[in-house]
Amino acid sequence: MDLLVATRSGHKMSEIRRILSGVPGLRLLDLDEAGIAQDDAEEALEPYDSFEANARSKAEYFHDLTGLPTVADDSGLAVTALGGAPGVRSKRFSPVPDLEGLERDRANNAYLLERLSGIPPEARGARYVCVAVLVTGSGEPVVCRGEASGSILDAPVGGGGFGYDPLFYDSDLGRSFAQLSADEKNARSHRGRAFRALAEALVHGGTHRARA
Repeated sequence: MDLLVATRSGHKMSEIRRILSGVPGLRLLDLDEAGIAQDDAEEALEPYDSFEANARSKAEYFHDLTGLPTVADDSGLAVTALGGAPGVRSKRFSPVPDLEGLERDRANNAYLLERLSGIPPEARGARYVCVAVLVTGSGEPVVCRGEASGSILDAPVGGGGFGYDPLFYDSDLGRSFAQLSADEKNARSHRGRAFRALAEALVHGGTHRARA
């Protein structure tokens, strides 16, 4: 089975390939491998206020474009002290415009620390959320949700991962997500949990809605 993964993030694609590597007969294609040139229309695919609606919007768009079974995810950070922000706006949280890649990650992290200035460690609880939606064109979409609980550090720690990983502290392991190996992160992360649930759905077939 060929499965299109609707992302242009190399970091995210690497994680998903690793997580789904045990699914027999599955070949993952990113958008470049599927020959889909980047289009400005992609910037308008995530206008909704829920992770599920944004993920479904992306999956349906690229499925309609290619006819391939397509999975998309929307993920982000929800900080309790900020009322759940940045949430679905995690990717574009910083008010600094027109940043991409590492510069955008750094700006988002700096803005998060600014917003949490003066908040004590015990009040910095947060969770990562990921919702993956699979659209095949047959039946209802498959929806899988994963969450990971932690807290926000007062300075970045670690050189791995991406996004908010240097600030996201896993209290069970005593390290930030940016200090974890790829296998450790996938075992505990929101994306790992969501896509392992998706792997189960792919192996067993049928409509599946799961939370991990």
